[in-house]
Amino acid sequence: MSAIAVVGTGAVGASVAAWLIAAPDHDVTLCARTPFDTLRVETPDGVLESQPRILTDPAAAQPVDWVLVVTKTYDASGAQRWLDHLIGPDTNVAILQNGVEHRSRFPGIDPARIVPVIVDIPAERRAPGDVVQRRSGSLTVPNDPAGTAFAALFAHSPIDTILTDDWQSAAWRKLAINCAGAVNALTLQPSGIARDAEAAELMRALIRECIAVGRAEGATLPDDLPDSIVEGYRNSPPDSINSIHADRLAGRPTEADARNGVIARLGARHGIDAPLNRMADVVLRKATSR
Repeated sequence: MSAIAVVGTGAVGASVAAWLIAAPDHDVTLCARTPFDTLRVETPDGVLESQPRILTDPAAAQPVDWVLVVTKTYDASGAQRWLDHLIGPDTNVAILQNGVEHRSRFPGIDPARIVPVIVDIPAERRAPGDVVQRRSGSLTVPNDPAGTAFAALFAHSPIDTILTDDWQSAAWRKLAINCAGAVNALTLQPSGIARDAEAAELMRALIRECIAVGRAEGATLPDDLPDSIVEGYRNSPPDSINSIHADRLAGRPTEADARNGVIARLGARHGIDAPLNRMADVVLRKATSR
């Protein structure tokens, strides 16, 4: 029996929590700001419904075997308040977030105890505890003992858990996809905007900056990545909305720093200028600042 705490019950957090709860050998606790009685997730394989144990006060939490942090990247301090109570001498911490700074975002935790997770689970939250999971999706982790142990948590589920020997390159490829999504948030246009030639070229330019910095950081990234990513956007349903676009529409803070700003910040270490990603970060942050 594994004791697991899921910190963050947004679309992805609720989805992974529902699958963990469905396993008979997991004891799952949800750590949330807003309590709800029923967790209901519509998945491609059917509806998962449960009445989970929910905590809203970090002081009430006890150490567990695994903590899954599934908050927005900008809420690391809020997640840390839970981690202060959930981490015991043998606790592993999986960080299911965007970007490439999974470990450095939580400097108080031994990096050896952190499993960085690349998430590709399209899902939408309709209300607290009510989520639609569009595709089974995947979770990509390093191919090491901790990553293997994390993958085993989802062995019963249809979520594809991928073990990779080059997690850094996989993370930068995902960041290349995400950084291009700034065009959607800046124009407030869904995926169909990629079919416009000028918008598509702006996406490619953002991605080229990402590739330059990623390679300087040690990632292996192909030359044709900008074209393949734009083609992926063009092949998506034209009315689909990514998370940073949805956050801006709702007037919420965005993950612009983790998706665009990080490219400019890390580029500066290597003397690489990334003006388009820096601009996207600044504009999106200012657009949703209070």
